[in-house]
Amino acid sequence: MKDIFDLLGRFFISLIFFYEAYDSIFYFKDTLLKMNEYGLTWHPKFFLYLSITFLVFGGILVLLGYRSKLGATLLLLYWIPLTLIVHSWWNDPEEIRRIQSILFMRNMAIAGGLLLLVVNGSQRYSIKRLFATTKVPGVG
Repeated sequence: MKDIFDLLGRFFISLIFFYEAYDSIFYFKDTLLKMNEYGLTWHPKFFLYLSITFLVFGGILVLLGYRSKLGATLLLLYWIPLTLIVHSWWNDPEEIRRIQSILFMRNMAIAGGLLLLVVNGSQRYSIKRLFATTKVPGVG
């Protein structure tokens, strides 16, 4: 049962990042404008392309369970700075502070899940495990 929950957890957590990548690609210009609003003006296209790469590549690695620690690390490199910049509730006006603090805590919980993945890796239902247990027939 633990292995099934591990697979489901990796599926759901990677889904968040796949959607984030899709949203960033589909609304590319809007995302660039939003980055500018948050003060990210130094090479925004480079950072957006880098973010999309981290989201897609990290999400795939986490979902498949192959090098899931690397995938989770890539996602953390994207997720933590994003959370600190976008959901900085301590700087927000009183009327939006509550919702921003809730969103901040939600993102920190997702980061906690990624940290657990970095520490524990993927379990039985992963491509890594499949490669490790598959016997290749001898040549010749």
